[in-house]
Amino acid sequence: MEWHVTDAQSLAIIDSEIGDHVFSPAEYEIVRRVIYATADFEYKSLIRFSERALQAGAAALAARTTIVVDVPMVQVGIAYDIQNTFANPVYCSMEALTRPQKEKTRTAWGIETLAKRYPEGIFVVGQAQTALTALVDLIEVEEIRPALIIATPVGFVNVDEAKERLQDSLVPHITIDGRKGNAVVAAAIVDGLVDLAWQAYGQDKNRGS
Repeated sequence: MEWHVTDAQSLAIIDSEIGDHVFSPAEYEIVRRVIYATADFEYKSLIRFSERALQAGAAALAARTTIVVDVPMVQVGIAYDIQNTFANPVYCSMEALTRPQKEKTRTAWGIETLAKRYPEGIFVVGQAQTALTALVDLIEVEEIRPALIIATPVGFVNVDEAKERLQDSLVPHITIDGRKGNAVVAAAIVDGLVDLAWQAYGQDKNRGS
């Protein structure tokens, strides 16, 4: 992400207002990105990182692992940073060709189709709770083993159950507790992770390879 003066001023305000926290420096970078994107400080207490989630995600980005997202808004939100760093392939579940089905939503079928095609991919669910449930179902029957799942869907029905099942799995993940979340939050997390990964793996190291 290209930072400007107003961005720096906004981040300074966030730093001054956020107060004490228990996040690592890398986790804090993600948290402040989410707060910057939403102007909602409650995310400080809602965001959850599994053990080594950021390390696993950064390594997967550097390895050019395929990214699968649930909705176009997430795809658009992360496109600039991805294209200007590791250039990972990015696919959207809404664009996956599937037969019409009554039992599941189009997003759920689409992400299931792509998950079976890229079982070790990075998955970003910003909006569709049904897509997260589909992924967790595949994880539990050991059909896929994602490098990282970022799950921030807003929801009132079954979303907490799907997040809890994800948290019980051994898959690295970043989630939002409770009902809050959206595609903007998901994109902010991805963009922050891309910047962290680029600092660790990109630039000079890539030129020498």
